[in-house]
Formats: sequence, structure tokens, C-alpha cells
Amino acid sequence: MKRKGIEELDDQNRPIDRLPFDLLAHIFAMLTCFKDLAQTSAVCRKWRQWVKESLGRREKLSFSGWKVDDDSTTRLVLHAYSLKELDISRSRWGCQITDRGLYQLSTAKCVSNLSSLSLWGTTGITDTGVVQLISRANSLQHLNIGGTFITDTSLFAIAGSCPHLKSIVLWGCRHVTENGLLALVNKCRKLESINAWGMRVTVDCFVGLLTISPALQIEPKGMLPNIAVF
Repeated sequence: MKRKGIEELDDQNRPIDRLPFDLLAHIFAMLTCFKDLAQTSAVCRKWRQWVKESLGRREKLSFSGWKVDDDSTTRLVLHAYSLKELDISRSRWGCQITDRGLYQLSTAKCVSNLSSLSLWGTTGITDTGVVQLISRANSLQHLNIGGTFITDTSLFAIAGSCPHLKSIVLWGCRHVTENGLLALVNKCRKLESINAWGMRVTVDCFVGLLTISPALQIEPKGMLPNIAVF
């Protein structure tokens, strides 16, 4: 007797299969957890297709806290045509994203529409991958690239490609220098805040940044002494 496999569920007349396709895609688009998406996609062929279609409607996607690699991340992001917020931070289990993954992500249609991107703690990336991705992310308003080993090269690329940038997290980016920060503040005229905790730059550098943009917020608050800029 033939053993029923999980794929055979496709042929059964389940109540959920009677729902309109658009409604199911909308329901799956409400899943916010990468694990839930992966498990849902594994149920059967139909559900896998619905998850794929739902990705096209999704505006937020987070891989934070999950052990994902270049290929698994790219497979999902390539289908997320409407994506505006992408979080691939390294967290509990560790994200395995490398420059190869950033190159692949740079080909996704959604990249030019991203308003928020987090690469927090992804230590497998370098300036090479960041420059490739950032060169297409021209709509970015919020960027978290803290805890990485980027240098001024990445900041020069951000300064030249992200005119709408409002906030950037450079927490612990100890290879970034005054030159990179000055280029960033000079070109990103909408920049409102920089998280500079743990950076190897002097107070004089921050005074220079505030001279260019007096309203700029240097985070975390209290890190700098009271500075009057005239």
C-alpha cells in the first residue's frame, strides 16, 4: 500500500484550500518570523507557492536571530518585490552572510526601494560587499552597520549613494576614521543622528561634524561633553 507523503496533501480538499488565493497570500504575508515562513513553506507545494507570492507583498523582513547563509537569504529577498525594511543582523545563532551574499542581494528588485537596512554584527562582510549593495540602495533612510569591520571606503559609498539617509549606526566600527565621517555628514544633508559608540575618533572630530550640521545628534547621549557650536 502506498504510503501517503506530505506532498499528497496537495490533492486533498482541505477547507483552507477553498479560500481565495489573494486572501491566503495576505495571511502568509502577516508572518513576521523567518522560522514560521520556512515551516509554512515546507507543508506542501501549494503552501510553498503561497509563501512565495506573499513575499511579493511583504514590506518588512527580518532574519535577526536565525542562522541563515547567503543563498537562503537571497532566495527569499529576491521574491520580496515590495520590501522596504530588511534586517539581517547577527544575533543569537549568528548570521552567515558574506560579501557573496551582499552581491546577490544587490540584484534584488527591492533594494532600490529599501528605506531601512540592518547589517548589525555581520562580521563576514567587508567594504567590497557593502559598496556593491549600497550603490543600489539609493532610498535608504536608516542604516545599521554597527559591529562590522567596515572602513572609510564604505562610508564614502554611503555618502555618495544615500542622499536621503537620516540615521546611521556605526557602533564599534573601529576602522572608520574622521575622513569617512566628514564625507558622510557633508554629503548626507538629511542626516539626523549617528551612533558612534566605541569608535576610535576624537572629540575634535565630533566638534567638526557639529560645525557642519549643528542639529546632528551624536549617540549615545552623554557620550560627549556639552559642546557649543557657533
